[in-house]
Amino acid sequence: MLTAAEATKAILAAVNTLESETVSLAAATGRVLAQSVKAERDQPPFDRVMMDGIAIAYAEFADGNRSFQIQSTQAAGDPAQTLKPAHAIEIMTGASLPAGADCIIPVERITVNESGAHVEANYATSEQQFVHAAGSDHKKDTELLQPGTRISPMDIAIIASCGLANVSVSKQPRISVISTGNELIAAGEAIAAHQIRLSNGPAIVAMLEENGYADATHEHLVDEPELLRERIAQHLQHADVLILSGGVSMGRADYVPQVLHDLGVEVTFHKISQRPGKPMWFGMGPDGQAVFALPGNPVSTLVCARQYVIPALRHMSGMAAAAPQFASLTTEVTFKPQLTNFLPVKLISNAAGNVLAMPVHTNTSGDFASLSGTDGYVELALEQSDFKTGTTVPLHRWRM
Repeated sequence: MLTAAEATKAILAAVNTLESETVSLAAATGRVLAQSVKAERDQPPFDRVMMDGIAIAYAEFADGNRSFQIQSTQAAGDPAQTLKPAHAIEIMTGASLPAGADCIIPVERITVNESGAHVEANYATSEQQFVHAAGSDHKKDTELLQPGTRISPMDIAIIASCGLANVSVSKQPRISVISTGNELIAAGEAIAAHQIRLSNGPAIVAMLEENGYADATHEHLVDEPELLRERIAQHLQHADVLILSGGVSMGRADYVPQVLHDLGVEVTFHKISQRPGKPMWFGMGPDGQAVFALPGNPVSTLVCARQYVIPALRHMSGMAAAAPQFASLTTEVTFKPQLTNFLPVKLISNAAGNVLAMPVHTNTSGDFASLSGTDGYVELALEQSDFKTGTTVPLHRWRM
């Protein structure tokens, strides 16, 4: 049986990288960048004025001149003018610095009348004051964004500033989510006393969407081998990733592993030394489809989806592995089985800025209601059984 770390390594080694496509800037938010984005020009592309006021030659101020004849006005977007000696140009924030000027006096520090602009007494200034020097942010052709970046609103601003109306991104993986089980009844439908509501599939789809993967469909299938074989085969024809929930343990009605085998899906592993989620199954389809068969208990399903499916999708999209995060336990935890324990937690912080994890114990792996309000889960190593208050442990947030 693989450890959790070995299972992650095996999955990432098996999955295929997605192709790229070109989308408009308006459609790029949340997508994964598949190209390098380089600066179109120096930034700023000119000496940029940082304050409303007057532009002057500092040498004249240093010689004692405090009054300047107003030469003209220059707004942001106007071509740069040339400053005359003993004059000032009324200037606006964002404007290009006039030739011959090298100092900006803020409007709050001057008085303007018919005779010109007069700097207040005892005002001190310096050369290049309130001038954002050309190229001081970055130079032309500087790489500003690397492939594998999930594009944020801030990145949209960068891409636009580089003059790109379209950008190359990783294609969205086509994902099929299948819930299996005779006992499952969808919300809104009549339910009998011996049945339960279908919740895993919608929760998986929601987790995918929250992490940036919106091209996902969901279907519920009862535990009938021929039906499973027929429908799973159809999903394999169009999906890059297939996620099943249920039917993967050792029960008589757990048909999923055999059905996947019959359809040419080659198993990579079955079972991981962890709780919850020990029965998890992973394999690769005949056309390179990644197939995840998750345990049917809701807590197991959500933990396995976050721990293995989401990192695999990020890897397929060309994203770098997320930086590890850690938190300190607020209470002592004892976990006897020789398994990795993924323990749901709520996060708080103290005055020192430390991230603290408050364990939330679930009443079996079917107690999904306990997960509401949790921020993620901590990973308790299988080599230990007792974890004291204050122990620092790996943290996995629900949203990466």
